[in-house]
Amino acid sequence: MSRLPGLDLLRAIAIVWVMIFHSYIIGGWGHFGGVESYGWMGVDLFFVLSGYLIGSQLLKPLAEGHTLSFTDFYLRRAFRILPVYLLVVAVYFLWPAFREAPGIQPLWQFLTFSVNLLIDAQHRLAFSHVWSLCVEEHFYLVFPLLAWWLTRRPSVTVFAIACAVVVASGMVVRGYVWLHDMAPLRASGDEVTFGRYFLERIYYPTWSRLDGLLAGVVLAVIKVYRPSMWARWQLRANRVLVAGLLVIAASIGLFQDRVGLAATLLGYPLLSLGFGLLVFSGAGEHGMLGRLRIPGAGWLALASYSLYLSHKGIFHLVQATFGPSLDGHGVLSFAGYAVAVLASGALLHYGIERPCLRLRDRCLQAPASTPREVPVGGATDAA
Repeated sequence: MSRLPGLDLLRAIAIVWVMIFHSYIIGGWGHFGGVESYGWMGVDLFFVLSGYLIGSQLLKPLAEGHTLSFTDFYLRRAFRILPVYLLVVAVYFLWPAFREAPGIQPLWQFLTFSVNLLIDAQHRLAFSHVWSLCVEEHFYLVFPLLAWWLTRRPSVTVFAIACAVVVASGMVVRGYVWLHDMAPLRASGDEVTFGRYFLERIYYPTWSRLDGLLAGVVLAVIKVYRPSMWARWQLRANRVLVAGLLVIAASIGLFQDRVGLAATLLGYPLLSLGFGLLVFSGAGEHGMLGRLRIPGAGWLALASYSLYLSHKGIFHLVQATFGPSLDGHGVLSFAGYAVAVLASGALLHYGIERPCLRLRDRCLQAPASTPREVPVGGATDAA
């Protein structure tokens, strides 16, 4: 399978968008026409990409009648995720000066990928952006089993019901928490506790954030099990792209009040639909997005996981060391932080990620023709 420049571009946009959003921890890089305020949406784009790519990877052999090797899948994920992650976790715990916030969750939560379920968003926000990686790890754990079970006797009806249950369950949980726990706080004017509850009980938990992953899985199912439909709609990729942009614009309008009830209930499914249409458009070569090649986008896509893990700590470290020299200097400030983040991402990517992927291929005896795997996750913090 050849690399798809459209998906590389979307992944590059997602990581840059998130990093621009997280520049708030260093006072911001300036204004980008309001785009920076919605950079947390890059996480949802990563989720859709993950659902599509992992879904395709697992469903294609099952559709061809092959046996799914759970051991192979989980080992590949471990080699992909753990080496760089554990190194960055060690830096956060052994070098407190690296932390972008004073407090941090206990080490065991990082090792068990349970930070997003147990986080204290008021006192322990260092390395909090790992919440999205926790969501993806839970997806990696459960989805292969679910895919194997559902494909034993493929049924459009059963799959549609399963999708509806996932979306409806997320809406019910988010709506209940908002109405039961958060509405009284908003009425009382306690915005601090309101914001903390929003992060801890709505935004971070896995069961609230499955819409993007589901949108990607739906795309994978259509591509694998309905290839003629996929091919037919790929001929209309530019129209799908326009529709996706319109849906995302509607989502942005809904998220004007990001923590409001309407956004909490409907915003995430709508945003995931919009990004799903973009990923579909970028997953072929018939449309403009699928053919668009922007210099540097491919590298950013490859290094996005390392950039995701390290960027907030690097922001803080550069600010603590060179902040007085960079602050208030516009382009110079932006360039200083950007160069530092890109350099750290390159160091992790070339020093840890790629050697571990080569080791994985040798250990698993992967065929020489197997394409080099790019980070399908790289999900990043949005708070």
